[in-house]
Amino acid sequence: MPDIDRERAWLLTVDGAPQSYVDLDQPEHLEFEYTRRLGHVLDVVAEPGRALDVLHLGGGAFTLPRYVAATRPGSRQDVVEFDRGLLELVAEHLPLPAGARIAPHPADARDWLAKARADSADVLVADVFGGSRVPAHLTSVAYAEQAARVLRGDGVYLANLADAAPFDFLRSQLATLATRFAELVLIAEPGVLRGRRFGNAVLAAAHRPLDVTALARRTAADAFPARVEHGPGLRRFMGTARPVRDADAVPSPEPPEGAFGIGIG
Repeated sequence: MPDIDRERAWLLTVDGAPQSYVDLDQPEHLEFEYTRRLGHVLDVVAEPGRALDVLHLGGGAFTLPRYVAATRPGSRQDVVEFDRGLLELVAEHLPLPAGARIAPHPADARDWLAKARADSADVLVADVFGGSRVPAHLTSVAYAEQAARVLRGDGVYLANLADAAPFDFLRSQLATLATRFAELVLIAEPGVLRGRRFGNAVLAAAHRPLDVTALARRTAADAFPARVEHGPGLRRFMGTARPVRDADAVPSPEPPEGAFGIGIG
């Protein structure tokens, strides 16, 4: 069950696992490593301050929607969260900023995508975990097709995933997204990419080149430095991985005990 620990600066936990960190007075503050990396991408997808239409799959405590509302005022955001109880808890204890154009929707992420209007989002952020694993139905080519349909031509897809060496899941997700997007970027902590530990990785996909230079500069200077992989290096990392079809889709791997000190989704 979800719970909020007020003694630890608004830390949301689900079944005892830390999920989201929210500072109601400073929504620009992103505590967890993976949210900071998602935030870095959101900062460079368009000129600073430009309002965006953003679709979030997975709500948590609405950390990223609050961040977008603070850094890009006027943005229109939809947040799809399967756990209705979590939505109610957040609404009661962590109210959204007045005037923020953030609409919560209790629904399954893929069902929502299938019904969403085409070319309706500038950014799609996928941060969906069933417990500690990405659900299988959000890992396939058919899912990627729906995501690409909902995004505008210059839109950007972002996903928070988790894996460890030999990175079978992460490589398969890159191959899957490559069936629908021309540009791919991977952001992760160097120790994770070297296979030293299980951890989060942020994937960005688009039909247009992303500002990799600006992104690499931001991630390298972060309090939790990360590496940005793209182009030939990322294709080498992907190797011979094959796209995932619905019939073959499986959830992301179960993290080892103690893998996440803070935050998985």
